[in-house]
Amino acid sequence: MPTRIDRLVYRSVATMPTDALIPLAELLGEAQRNNERVGLTGALAVHGGRFLQVVEGDPGTLDLLQRRLAKDGRHRDIEVLGRQPIERRAFDGWSMASAVITPSLRPELETLMSGMTPSTDRIVGVLLEAVETAGQVRA
Repeated sequence: MPTRIDRLVYRSVATMPTDALIPLAELLGEAQRNNERVGLTGALAVHGGRFLQVVEGDPGTLDLLQRRLAKDGRHRDIEVLGRQPIERRAFDGWSMASAVITPSLRPELETLMSGMTPSTDRIVGVLLEAVETAGQVRA
């Protein structure tokens, strides 16, 4: 019997500068190392002082991640937009991909980050497009 995999989608407000490269690179590197160690995959978008993230993996591991995220002082106002079982990972091979915000994706991403509760499928699609547009190689 295959192992169950869940997808967690959330957004939050950054408490750190999101326009400075070094803190964001450190955040992304930390997420990549931690996620690779525990078998999580996903993508992170940062724009306008907000985070939008998709994380996929074992339900118990996602429970632990949610508890850690709630205590992480780098963001606040965490809003879980969805969590559900999935048949396969959208971000398989990316322990944590960085979504590159292109001019064509910017308006939709701004809406997803701050508007009414968006469709999690649409969030996954936009982040996947942003990651693939950037040509990021799967690990």
